[in-house]
Amino acid sequence: MSRPTSRVLTLLELLQSGGTRTVAELADRLGVDGRTVRRYVGHLIDLDVPVEAVRGRYGGYRLGPGYRLPPLMLSDDEALAVLLGLVAGRRAGPATTADTAGETAGAKIRRVLPERVARRLDTILESLAFTTPPGEFATPDAGVLLTVADAVRHHRPVSIRYTDRGGRRSERTVHPYGIVAHSGRWYVTGTDPRIGEDRTFRLDRIADARTLPGSFEAPVGPGPAQRVLSGFATAEYRHQVTLRIQGTAEQIRARLPAGVACVDEPAVPAGADLKDERWSRVELRVERLDWLPPVLASLDLPFAIERPDELRVLVSAFADRLASCARRS
Repeated sequence: MSRPTSRVLTLLELLQSGGTRTVAELADRLGVDGRTVRRYVGHLIDLDVPVEAVRGRYGGYRLGPGYRLPPLMLSDDEALAVLLGLVAGRRAGPATTADTAGETAGAKIRRVLPERVARRLDTILESLAFTTPPGEFATPDAGVLLTVADAVRHHRPVSIRYTDRGGRRSERTVHPYGIVAHSGRWYVTGTDPRIGEDRTFRLDRIADARTLPGSFEAPVGPGPAQRVLSGFATAEYRHQVTLRIQGTAEQIRARLPAGVACVDEPAVPAGADLKDERWSRVELRVERLDWLPPVLASLDLPFAIERPDELRVLVSAFADRLASCARRS
């Protein structure tokens, strides 16, 4: 590549980084004088790159909005980051009307990579493995996701057609606060104005979403992610479990995170010895109880079961099995 052409492309890269660049700054970065900078700007304009001149004390040049995307100048690391993001996004991202969009975008970038960068990418992809098989989680429709995201941004109510985990279908209005990606799924959290309570909905279970007239005030307090986790911990399930565990909230959260359990840690009175026994109250709502005994054992903290009695039976049976295995050893 000839040196003037290389400098024109470098000028484009500088302008793509955003903001207004003064002639003096550009001249210094390119190693030329101001007159040459203006000539290079003329070359970009001839190529239909929308370069705007900004007048005034802090004037210079900037990229204006154009009807087509100017050529992108990516560093080696930026190109690798984009391609790896596309690989991961195709496994967990929202569904689109053209499912191959991520593949075609990646192929376009891959074709123009220098050989040494392409080899780095191939090395990473050959070494990369995912614990979650592709398609294990349903992905939301892109149209639904965009509609809900726009409603979140502009505080607009939305009407959704929703299918719950029991297969029941309904149409409801939601004041959406935010979109949260959690454990491979996408959720929207907001208020159901009909009952005046917070609700969390899986985006892949929304068949259709449309924006409604009007607006709402976003609530103060916990953010969307915390609201979703709290919603999981307090959702209605088959079993309601209440425990008392001798330990801090931090110790308990190591095995029972916020999306699973609510932990009420007692306040420490002024002047109290921090070594005193402190029992935290823990509440869970779960569909099954069989996973709880090994989790409680892994806490390695004293605990007491307040309810249900069925959990006491399971914990006793689990302890007997461990003791039996230890004796055989």
